[in-house]
Amino acid sequence: MDCGILTSKTVLLFLSVIFWAAGAALAYVGSYVIKSYNSFEDFVSNKYSVIPAAIIIGVAVVMFVIGIVGCCATLRESKVGLGFFLLIIMIIFAAEVTAFVFGFIYRGRIKGDLEKSMNSVFQKYDGVDSETHAVDYLQFQLECCGVNNITDWTAMPWFGQHNNSVPHSCCKANATQCTGQLTQLDLLNTQGCEAKLEQMLQDVLSYAMLVILGFAIIKLFGMLSICVIACRSKKNDYQPLYA
Repeated sequence: MDCGILTSKTVLLFLSVIFWAAGAALAYVGSYVIKSYNSFEDFVSNKYSVIPAAIIIGVAVVMFVIGIVGCCATLRESKVGLGFFLLIIMIIFAAEVTAFVFGFIYRGRIKGDLEKSMNSVFQKYDGVDSETHAVDYLQFQLECCGVNNITDWTAMPWFGQHNNSVPHSCCKANATQCTGQLTQLDLLNTQGCEAKLEQMLQDVLSYAMLVILGFAIIKLFGMLSICVIACRSKKNDYQPLYA
């Protein structure tokens, strides 16, 4: 077996392993969701909430089957199997390229989208509704206060209605004496949430795009490997003529 064919088969077998690993990961996630649902089914009235988990497990089975097809087709150099494997890889490759392009476009829009939506949510803060829980969770997790900085709260309805104080979620961790008064700046987080959330989303998106790009490159090599094996098999179909 020449070096080109050996390398091509190695790449395709590696791709098959990736499909198996992805299938196993999806099966674990789906099983975990179903297990969680069964543990708290008394509190869940909507029985259809388990459908997404079932779909995930179904996709996991498909991924595992594709990995088997790719492995068998590679070892046997089956034209039909390799053709099917090539089609699947091309579809996934196109989806990954599309996701990468959309991710690149969205990166430039994060700041504008955040500023508009965050101002709206912070304005609705009243200590009770869902917007309140979202703001408190954000400020607590990112250790921030306000959209741009802590002074943003002075323009919010909450500030005037609660003795010129900011929410307790602005307090630093373990600051038990914190009352939310601006006179206790040493006990409060003063940096705004927008910059921190933007940076976090940028980092997550960059990491996701890097992973997508890596898998896309692997699949590109996979497509080239299938072509190499197919061309070798096609050459072997010709029978030599002897005069």
